[in-house]
Parts: sequence; structure tokens; C-alpha cells
Amino acid sequence: MCIICASIPAAAAVGAKLNADQLSQPEEKRKPIGRITGFLIGMLMLASLVYHTLRWQDQ
Repeated sequence: MCIICASIPAAAAVGAKLNADQLSQPEEKRKPIGRITGFLIGMLMLASLVYHTLRWQDQ
């Protein structure tokens, strides 16, 4: 598994942990961890798609 593909579940796990840690705070003080995590996972998936497409074409 490449480093980009391996980082997708790691990013999801870290995002879930950070989001769970802030649930005890009031709604106004919470940061948008879920949205940031979703954006990061989307970018990693896009990077993986581009990387694997270009790598497949080289072979």
C-alpha cells in the first residue's frame, strides 16, 4: 500500500479522535474538525487517484 493510500484511514482515525475529544466543549467553542477531516480525506483520495493513474500509465 502506498503512503498516500495508507494515510487515508490514519487521517480518518485522527479526525475522529479529535472530534470526540471536543464533544465535551460547548457548541460555540468547537472547531469544524469533521469538515476539515472530510476535506483532507477528499484531497488524499484525489492525490491517490492522480498518483496511481500516472503510475499506471508509466508501466
